Amino acid sequence: MNLRRLNAVARKEFLHVFRDSRSMGMAIGIPMVMMILFGYALTLDVDNVPIIVWDQSQTPQSRELISRFTGSRYFTLTRLVDNYSEIEEAIDHGTARVALVVPRRFATDLESWRDVPIQVILDGSDANTASIVRGYVQAIVQSYSQDLQVQAQQQQGVAGLVQIPLDVRPRIWFNADMQSRNYIIPGLIAVIMMVIAAILTSLTVAREWERGTMEQLISTPVKGYELVLGKLVPYFIIGLVDVILAVVMGQFLFHVPLRGSVLLLFGMTTIFLIGVLSLGILISIVAKSQLVSSQVAMTTTLLPAFLLSGYMIPIINMPWVVQQVTYLVPARYFVALIRDIYLKGVGLEVLGYHATLLSIFSAAMITLAILRFKKKLV
Repeated sequence: MNLRRLNAVARKEFLHVFRDSRSMGMAIGIPMVMMILFGYALTLDVDNVPIIVWDQSQTPQSRELISRFTGSRYFTLTRLVDNYSEIEEAIDHGTARVALVVPRRFATDLESWRDVPIQVILDGSDANTASIVRGYVQAIVQSYSQDLQVQAQQQQGVAGLVQIPLDVRPRIWFNADMQSRNYIIPGLIAVIMMVIAAILTSLTVAREWERGTMEQLISTPVKGYELVLGKLVPYFIIGLVDVILAVVMGQFLFHVPLRGSVLLLFGMTTIFLIGVLSLGILISIVAKSQLVSSQVAMTTTLLPAFLLSGYMIPIINMPWVVQQVTYLVPARYFVALIRDIYLKGVGLEVLGYHATLLSIFSAAMITLAILRFKKKLV
């Protein structure tokens, strides 16, 4: 390998990128915009769910139960109603997601230690939110029921103390505040880098063919692998700059803790960028058209990165056949790596499996790009 020829190709590509404002905007601006947009707009937290209440009992006991809901950060009381027509109207118009109906004999049945049915009506048009909200409701009602039981036993003077058979004390590791942002932002960095890196390099070789400059490059002493590597260098540096900016934004703008090694993070990022950039160049070599290359790059990176990497949907919940397909998506390995480095602070003794598969992918992509380019020249 001749470093002078490699440097010449890299310098040429650098000049093209810096002189083309659209390329620079895509390389630097779009990742930052996507970070801000998705970082603030995309959340898995279900808070401040609008709730309406029909309190038929109108007793201290019913008001205590209602206060458990209104005092929680998960629910926001929008209004009180007094019939089912208002409940139906509120849920139809989306002004309420939950309706709580307290029966008329609520207090009387409690004092008599009879089962008290409480009706909770959920808007199931968003099945995921409805499932989470149902869990919130069950937890609040169960807590209220246990408190009533404790009070009753204390009033009856059962040894002065109440012994609960099970005392559950959950402790959350790695994301104690249960903030979805801490889970979303690291994976978002991986997805953005996957899409942007592949799209940027998918235009490089195709642009040379369309402008007729590829024949000039072929006539020079530059070897095929030197041309491929030379075109990789500028976008690799731009990709590292994007990652640095994304990490800084995650730390100071979104306050996502980085508990692991920064060197390990950028080491894995380097391997990932080499593989994804090589994938983009491989697409560009095969397509020989900027339009086709960009469309193929978008199709092979955006949808798989979002849907098959484990970023939004846990892979374990996918059908078995789809789970096997995810092994072909490099974002799967990098999402797992970057999340564990961010939240768990673990090293290669834990991440070795994903790091090895990511390295195999990167080596395969850059080898295929060089071999395919030689074949094109022949």
